Amino acid sequence: MSITHLLEDFGGGSAVEIQDPGLSEEAVEEQRLASFEKGYSAGWEDAVEAKDQEATRISATLASSLEDLNFTYHEAQTQLIESLDPMFKVLTSAVLPDAMAATFGHHIVDQLTDMARAQTDQAMQIVVAPGESGAVRAIVSEHVSVPVKVKEDENLSPGQAYLRVGDTEREVNCAALLESIHDSIDAFTYHVREDSQYG
Repeated sequence: MSITHLLEDFGGGSAVEIQDPGLSEEAVEEQRLASFEKGYSAGWEDAVEAKDQEATRISATLASSLEDLNFTYHEAQTQLIESLDPMFKVLTSAVLPDAMAATFGHHIVDQLTDMARAQTDQAMQIVVAPGESGAVRAIVSEHVSVPVKVKEDENLSPGQAYLRVGDTEREVNCAALLESIHDSIDAFTYHVREDSQYG
């Protein structure tokens, strides 16, 4: 049994006739092309906007990564200098003074030989601090075949010597060299700390 008798009929009997708007195929094609062009342009604009947003995001990420990397580099450099600072202090206060004291005579011989090359027939003289003449005489006599006068001067400090060949003079000053090395290391560590603190 059908239930159509229970339902109300809204049809009213006559069908509505659709009127042909009279558009030609060319007009319809033009509307399609215009719709396609409009959709294509909208899609293109969306793609360009998405690309720009992606480029901006990548640039921001890269800038942040470079900033982190730069900070990490400075942090690592500072930690390295902090860990090397005690070694530098031991080097300049214990190792280098002993090494220079052990090679003091050899350094004098090298300087004296260099000076004598230009003035082979001139008198040679070495002035050293009190207590150093014996060791210097022994090393000089081993390496220099001409007579060299070695004398002591109480105004000189250990590791300091004046060399004279004819009219030419040179100073050998291990203490000043050590102080210069120590000052250079202090200046280097100071600048590294300042750079890491203030960027």
